[in-house]
Amino acid sequence: MDSDHLLTPEAAAARLGCSKSTLAKARMSGSGVVFVKIGRLVRYRAADLEAFVGARVRASTSESEAAGTDRAA
Repeated sequence: MDSDHLLTPEAAAARLGCSKSTLAKARMSGSGVVFVKIGRLVRYRAADLEAFVGARVRASTSESEAAGTDRAA
């Protein structure tokens, strides 16, 4: 998929395996995937989803968020 392609919250949630509500809550708290705001529309870049997931790769369940990158920039 083209990394500049903009995804709807529904498509982004499906790609991440979470609910649209989870993405919305993360947007409100600032703890989720960075997003694009176009007027009232919220969209996610495919590259940002990939970076978000990549930043959370761990070798052990005992590794903390601080051991890796906290968030995709």
